[in-house]
Amino acid sequence: MPSPEKTTGQAPYRGLFIDGVETSPEGRETLAILSPRDGKIIAHTVHAEASDVDAAVASAQRAFKGSDWGKMPDRTRAKLVYKLGDAVEQHLTELYELETLNNGRPTRETRAQLSKLPDMFRYNASLAMAKRDAVIPVEGDYLAYTLRKPVGVVANISPFNHPLLIASRNLAPTFASGCTTVVKPSEYTPLTLIRLWEIFRDAGLPPGVFNIVTGLGATTGAALVGHPGVNKLVLTGGTESGRAAGAAAARNFAHQTLELGGKTPVLVFDDFDIDQAVDYAAFGAFIGAGQTCVCASRHIVQRSIYDEFVAKLAAKAKGIRVGDPFEKNTQMGPVISELQRQRVLDFVKIGQSEGARLVAGGAVPANLKDTGGFYLEPTVFADVTPQMRIAREEVFGPFTVVLPFDSEEEAVRIANDSPYGLAAALRTKDVTRAHRLADALEAGVVWVNDHHRADIAFPWGGVKDSGVAREGGLESFDYYFHTKAVMVNKSADRFDWFETEMRDLRMN
Repeated sequence: MPSPEKTTGQAPYRGLFIDGVETSPEGRETLAILSPRDGKIIAHTVHAEASDVDAAVASAQRAFKGSDWGKMPDRTRAKLVYKLGDAVEQHLTELYELETLNNGRPTRETRAQLSKLPDMFRYNASLAMAKRDAVIPVEGDYLAYTLRKPVGVVANISPFNHPLLIASRNLAPTFASGCTTVVKPSEYTPLTLIRLWEIFRDAGLPPGVFNIVTGLGATTGAALVGHPGVNKLVLTGGTESGRAAGAAAARNFAHQTLELGGKTPVLVFDDFDIDQAVDYAAFGAFIGAGQTCVCASRHIVQRSIYDEFVAKLAAKAKGIRVGDPFEKNTQMGPVISELQRQRVLDFVKIGQSEGARLVAGGAVPANLKDTGGFYLEPTVFADVTPQMRIAREEVFGPFTVVLPFDSEEEAVRIANDSPYGLAAALRTKDVTRAHRLADALEAGVVWVNDHHRADIAFPWGGVKDSGVAREGGLESFDYYFHTKAVMVNKSADRFDWFETEMRDLRMN
């Protein structure tokens, strides 16, 4: 991390990033940033106030309308966004190491995940380069066409679990469309986004296009999402946070893309290789220490293989190496905070009180208790019923449950009996069943014989309480525009509705 202008103790102090400069407003509260690996303070950030949000939004508005960005030719802008992708690629090692320090995911994970970032910007730059508006066939002697115009200032609320990936998934179409943005990163994990701001500044992104305000969701975030100068809200977070933010943004009729909570069902059939099913289950449940909205948190398993699946998944979970995310042999790192760890431990007690059988995990690893880090054992509950809290509520940690089913219809009913609908998965070798269930499952994303798989061209988002609209792909790019419809009369004939003769004339 670059040397800061001022420090608090031994940890760097980072300010706000508005209008192309880092600022340190006087009199602001500071927030300590902890590394989940050992609980130590690694930086301090500003707790931005409403006046700081006002300044950031005003900066974004000026840039949106200004000559350096707003009046930049579309193809020139697309070339600059492509250049941003190149700049990210040059700094990937630095970024994934900083991400690991800040959010505790093992370097193997952050390296694999952040390697996608450069192509996110290149893909959206290519969409901008290829953008074409429609000519619409209409009745009569008219030319009708559309013009897609960037919506304006985007408020981007990014989460702690994938700090740079999710922020970039939305920054790329923001820039490629010609919009500008104010980003509030998670108060837990702002450091890689701050570094990205510096990289983009050095790569030539004009001032005001990309602004960052740091702070808590209830204060800084609330001031941003409800700001009358914001034209679009993009938020990834919990369902209740999304509900509150969406309501605030709706008062200003801002466009919205919300990716919220989930309780992903995984349907496992007895025609699928059980060892491969268990490997997918562990990957889906424990990658990112289970802190993903698509965590494989409900395994719905055909009864004929249920006992064997439970035993093998429990053994697999117990064999996962938990530890320091910078150690090359570590397979699962800590959760983000002590608060989040306690939430998972509370759900362990809930599962036991509900009569479920704890078959793996459920505690802090004995060898890591004194490290100061926020470590947990991968946890598996069996003999779970659909109405138990552990089968219905999002835990957001290395925590999964296993439920039996007898018929395909029962499996689908259990899977869909949830307020969430972000993702679902199934394991089967029956191709007709695969397509039938992909259609029947109530989710925005469905994986057949895989999990967590995504692509820059792949639309991502949920239904029901898991959110609205999509990130990624052409769908996401299109959401950053509003459509202007233009109707041109090509006829030279005179039109007078109020003529003396009062003939029948066409009105629409």
